[in-house]
Amino acid sequence: MARFSRIEVTLKMKETGIVPVFYNKDLEICKSVLRACYDGGVRIFEFTNRGEYAHEIFGELNKFAAKETPEMILGVGSIVDAGTTSLYIQLGANFIVSPILNPEMAKVCNRRKISWSPGCGSLTEISYAEELGAEVVKIFPGTEVGGPSFIKAVKGPCPWTSIMPTGGVEPTKENLTAWFNAGVHCVGMGSQLVTKDIISSGNYSLLTDKVKVALEIVKSLN
Repeated sequence: MARFSRIEVTLKMKETGIVPVFYNKDLEICKSVLRACYDGGVRIFEFTNRGEYAHEIFGELNKFAAKETPEMILGVGSIVDAGTTSLYIQLGANFIVSPILNPEMAKVCNRRKISWSPGCGSLTEISYAEELGAEVVKIFPGTEVGGPSFIKAVKGPCPWTSIMPTGGVEPTKENLTAWFNAGVHCVGMGSQLVTKDIISSGNYSLLTDKVKVALEIVKSLN
């Protein structure tokens, strides 16, 4: 069962500003990345459903989070169907993120009052997602869909829309300034934040430092 409500998820996304996005088949690496992000100030984290037995890794990681990083809101991304949505909800996912818009996923999440962020690429999809109950919609892939200019264009006629772009977001002042000035609710950040070099070297203190710097930049923009 989720430890955090969908309202808490939405508010924490806004408050934190950055949602790290990560997957690795090694549970210990996942734990180290989660803790490093937590130590850096992140309180919301997306584990991506991308490998064999990913749900088993998530189940263990969620137990670890509840004990070792109790304020961390752990959710799951890269979900594309209702069945997998149900599986992760049973494992305690606090929110579900998808690269696509699947109405059947909305039904499952709404029934259990779980936050659901579907992937959208047009204003029509965004509007439909909100009609289905999505509080925060995902724009994916962020840069290819239109980048910050797309966000700004959407917010013109629909200022109530809360958008989280993923794809093309970098932990630099220039990049984050462009996204947040366009009006994003928060941003999802994967390999630009948790780099291959950090994983291969096991230098998780560097990740903590990167997270701290990125969060300071976001804080200065809000």
